[in-house]
Amino acid sequence: MTSEQEQRSIRCLVAKVGLDGHDRGAHVIARAFRDAGFEVIYSGLHKAPDEIVQATVQEDVDVLGISILSGAHNTLVPKIVDGLEEYDALEDTMVLVGGVIPDEDKEQLKDEGVAAVFGPGTSIEETIEFVRENAPER
Repeated sequence: MTSEQEQRSIRCLVAKVGLDGHDRGAHVIARAFRDAGFEVIYSGLHKAPDEIVQATVQEDVDVLGISILSGAHNTLVPKIVDGLEEYDALEDTMVLVGGVIPDEDKEQLKDEGVAAVFGPGTSIEETIEFVRENAPER
């Protein structure tokens, strides 16, 4: 981590996309990010991909964490990534996905532009460290 990254607050949007109504994990990671010194915005439930793209761009976040448990990750996450590309925001925004994602889908999501996929059993410390080491510098 550079000294500039240590000095600035990393801005994160934790988003729930689609009809997935299970938000405990999103709340846990949002609180952990806040406790780690990150600035955190939580989208609330049932957001459309376009709403998440708009919030990401308008809030000028460094990290977009998408929490998804509905099984629609191969449909919804690419729509978000494509939307960020349309706004030229993907280069400045690290996209993370958390949830129950089958191993065979993780590489596809990474090929789409997702920096990392965190599944069940990932420690909060591992996620925080990944963000600190990889958040885009501004």
